[in-house]
Amino acid sequence: MTGPDDRLQQAQRFWDSLTGAEGEFAQQREYGAAMWAAEPNWGDWSIPEAELRLLPDVAGMDTIELGCGTAYFSAWLARAGARPVALDASAQQLGFARELQQQHGLEFPLVHGDAERVDYPDGRFDLALSEYGASSWCDPHRWVPEAARLLRPGGWLIFLTASPLLTICSRTDASGLATDRLIRPYFGLYEIDTPAFGTTEFQLPYGQWFRVLRDAGFDVEGLTEIRAPEDGTTPWPFVDVDWARRWPSECVWVARKSAARPTPGAEA
Repeated sequence: MTGPDDRLQQAQRFWDSLTGAEGEFAQQREYGAAMWAAEPNWGDWSIPEAELRLLPDVAGMDTIELGCGTAYFSAWLARAGARPVALDASAQQLGFARELQQQHGLEFPLVHGDAERVDYPDGRFDLALSEYGASSWCDPHRWVPEAARLLRPGGWLIFLTASPLLTICSRTDASGLATDRLIRPYFGLYEIDTPAFGTTEFQLPYGQWFRVLRDAGFDVEGLTEIRAPEDGTTPWPFVDVDWARRWPSECVWVARKSAARPTPGAEA
């Protein structure tokens, strides 16, 4: 197992590399720019928010994106009337996000930090969101309670991550390709080495996700398993549209901080 500081450094190195002008993942810089110009959508298959309807009315909300990358989701929230804060461990990703802010005439705080230890006070936000950010790269036993701390009673936590099914069907070598076989054990899913990236990711069985959310003071309001569209494309090579038409490669959790139960560790 890796410690929190080691994981943070791994993630910083990997995500810093994705904004370079050269290399295998250089297209992610182009991807970030395209997403800033797009309408709100979810995941690798870019399913429109207008179709999934997962977000509440965010107008007037204080929001925080945990693991924002180039901060395109926070840009979408800002255009919808929210007051976003976008946090990421990668200074390079945030630097490109600042360029995109200037290009699009939007301004909101971009914070270089760790989603497991956020330097904001308790009860500061109405919505915490993560799309393949903290939800994939941070320890759920750390970042979910931290999200709860940051939210006001009744606040929303909405996050997208790979589905547990995709995780247990993906090869363990550097290709990471999705297969039609069960490769990893389902029970005990937690900390997963990803040779393709040289990093550590996290995944839990569905029951464990429910338990972590409930223990942090959340009520789960929805779980959406995303099906790829027939003509779907993705910038990542690990799962193809045929696989993701048959089985869900991604899922979105919608939870709300209970007003009736205090966050564990907080004063009642």
